[in-house]
Amino acid sequence: MGEQEQREASAAAAANSSSMQRVKVYRLRDGGKWDDRGTGHVAIDYIEGSKDLGLTVLDEEDNETLLVHNITSDDIYRKQEETIISWRDPEAATELALSFQEAAGCSYIWDNICEIQRNLQFSNLGALEVGPCPASEHLEASRVLHSHDESFRSVNGELRELPPVDLSNLPLILKTILEGGITDQMRVAELITQDRDFFPKLLEIFRMCEDLENLDDLHMIFKLVRGIILLNSPSIFDKIFSDEFILDIIGALEYDPEVAKVQKHRIFLKDHVIFKEAIPIKNVSVVSRIHQTYRIGYLKDVILPRTLDDATMASLNTMIHTNNAAVISLLKDDACFIQELFSRMRSPNISVESKRELVRFLHEFCTLSKSLPLVQQLRLFRDLSGEGVFEIISDVLQSQDRKIVSAGTDIVILFLNQDPNLLRSYIVQQEGNSLLGLLVKGMVTDFGEQMHCQFLEILRILMDSFTMSGAHRDVIIEIFYERHLDYLVDVIASCCPPRSITRRATNSAAIGRNTEVHLIKPEILLNICELLCFCVVHHPYRIKCNFLMNNAIEKILTMTRRSEKFLVVAAVRFMRTIISRNDEHLVRHVVKFNLLKPIIDAFVENGDRYNMLQSGVLELLEHIRKENLKPLVIYVIESFSDQLMKFEHFGSIQAFKLKYQQYLESAETKLSASVPDIRKKAEGRGLEKEEEDYFNEDSDEEDSVRRTKHAHHEERKADVANGSEADDISSRPKSGGLVDYADDDDEDFNPPPKEPDRPAEDDELLKISRVKRKSVNTGDGKHADGEVRKRQKIETRITCSKISALTSLASKHKDSLALSSPSCEVNGIMGEHATHSDEQQHSTDAAETSRQIGGDCIKAMGNLSSEKAVNTTKTNDSEPYSVR
Repeated sequence: MGEQEQREASAAAAANSSSMQRVKVYRLRDGGKWDDRGTGHVAIDYIEGSKDLGLTVLDEEDNETLLVHNITSDDIYRKQEETIISWRDPEAATELALSFQEAAGCSYIWDNICEIQRNLQFSNLGALEVGPCPASEHLEASRVLHSHDESFRSVNGELRELPPVDLSNLPLILKTILEGGITDQMRVAELITQDRDFFPKLLEIFRMCEDLENLDDLHMIFKLVRGIILLNSPSIFDKIFSDEFILDIIGALEYDPEVAKVQKHRIFLKDHVIFKEAIPIKNVSVVSRIHQTYRIGYLKDVILPRTLDDATMASLNTMIHTNNAAVISLLKDDACFIQELFSRMRSPNISVESKRELVRFLHEFCTLSKSLPLVQQLRLFRDLSGEGVFEIISDVLQSQDRKIVSAGTDIVILFLNQDPNLLRSYIVQQEGNSLLGLLVKGMVTDFGEQMHCQFLEILRILMDSFTMSGAHRDVIIEIFYERHLDYLVDVIASCCPPRSITRRATNSAAIGRNTEVHLIKPEILLNICELLCFCVVHHPYRIKCNFLMNNAIEKILTMTRRSEKFLVVAAVRFMRTIISRNDEHLVRHVVKFNLLKPIIDAFVENGDRYNMLQSGVLELLEHIRKENLKPLVIYVIESFSDQLMKFEHFGSIQAFKLKYQQYLESAETKLSASVPDIRKKAEGRGLEKEEEDYFNEDSDEEDSVRRTKHAHHEERKADVANGSEADDISSRPKSGGLVDYADDDDEDFNPPPKEPDRPAEDDELLKISRVKRKSVNTGDGKHADGEVRKRQKIETRITCSKISALTSLASKHKDSLALSSPSCEVNGIMGEHATHSDEQQHSTDAAETSRQIGGDCIKAMGNLSSEKAVNTTKTNDSEPYSVR
């Protein structure tokens, strides 16, 4: 049985060897196609009649020679994929190729070809002995290696054991590791892990070769160690990165054959890498894991960054993550360690260098805590908050060292990403709110571009209404708006070119604050504007109150006067954010104080340049049109039509003007339709009043009717004499019951003439015209009265279309009275005081009539201030008619 098994093993080894060397020979024809010359077995041997080594391929059927090729140092061989070796044969003057059945056989022949060429080059340079001895010795060694490799495998080809670790077996071990398949590699990793003496013996050979300066064997050991690492076995990693073997492993990786100069990794790790302990760590396991983590990272990032594959890189990253989690878990469970850390950071006698190291340690400690599970992370941050970490951060943010401040802001962001309510609770409970003030101040301090973004991100997260919950939601917002918002707005205003401000804040937060304008970078102003846009979106009601009470919007729009275009675009974006809220009060505020003027001026100054500014303003106008914001459409066209005239080639401008024309046509249609309805309603109300008076009288019927007519007659005389038609039409609507029908008692009545000095604006103030209004320069004091009239026109037109209808009726009636009696002006003026008693007598009836006819208009106009009322006549000390 023993002899039979030996013969079967020999036969299997021969079959395996045969399959490894089985190839097809190809030759490139003139047409560019490969010609199959036959299948056989390849070998490297001396060519007959020569002392040179070459490739010989014998046919597998009749042992005829298919190929004989002499290997020289001048030939260029190419290995394609894993199973093809090709070259150009100078004797045949064509391309030849060998296609191997097994990738292992291709690797074996390729390595021998490379080694023979290397020895031939050394021989030509005189570095080695002249002749083919080194190549022949290598060939013999390869044959012995191949025969020895089969002795460590079972009948089915499975690897039974590794060769003994000694200098002579290193090529065989290297071949086993590099040329084996996935199954063989897994088996090799298992055998290396089980063999306790493998790494001690291997590293002993390395130290011996290093002492002897045997570079060839050192290069082989480098390949062997690199191959072992690429096996990607966690159990092997545990041995390699242990304190016992790691330095020698790194030493073996210093002898890379592809690098001409030997690296000095061990010297760097011993002499230049210093482990600093801000707080002494007494746990030996923690210190060991910290050292191991650093060495794994050094090997991954410095020694073998180009060699490691993705799977091995992922395994090493997993080891680093696991070590970090273990270190943080062990340290956070040590109560004495945390208490000592914070007690040292609070100590007043601590040096600047020690404080810097403690802050860096705290920053790294919080950063590595992300390796913990989420529940443990939250518990850790709550414990740190209870220990007073925010007090430490408040002290850190006041430092002049930018690196320390950067570390402090990173710690704050880590806390906010984990649980923002921890910081919010501290700010609400803190006296003086110094931490929030430090964050706001840090935003306008020049710590570097990256630091500005950090402070902006902190304030955004802190005031994010979507993540706020609990009792601190409104308190933190109130603190920011009361104490810090005005300061940020004034920083923008102070950094822009000065100009006369039409409306000043009643309480400026900039008083007493010495802001050095020349130190404020444009990036800081941009971040402030971004924060204000964020506040408009998240706190619309609270910031609206601030904008309406102060001139904050006007201050922010001063950025349009900056030379940096991105700041002008930021101002446009800010106005776009405000208008997108579709808030009636903000829209009215924009119209009242002409806040779109800086935007339009910047747009006109930009001209036809196609850039972000032009696109931003056009998009703003397009938004106003699509959202059907009628007050803004009318305001823009009537104020800036001349300036926008040269941009009519833009479709957005054309559509905007078309929308304005549609508003005009709609208003005129409503006006013409409302006049007959108001007339009928007025007549109906007058008749109803007559019938009611008729049935309520207790005296004689005829006398009652006569007194009623006489009373109305006297009332008309008093009204005409006092010029009441020219007074505020919205305050006294005209009665429509008995006006249009003359009776017998009116024969002796002489109406007053039309006043010659009546202003022409009386009718124009309430009349919607198709004629374009010219823009008014709000900065010129000479046209201030015209500005007030224009605003009165806009707001009156928006209030109620009924006012326009009543104005038309009153105007027509006034013209008819003027034509019928041109000589009563003096009598009307002189009789003003004489009819005062009659006016008091009939005030009740007149007020009742006003309520019936113009109740809706009186209600609409009642909310307007006296400066906005439509009253174009100059009155005396007493008003001839009023609505009480």
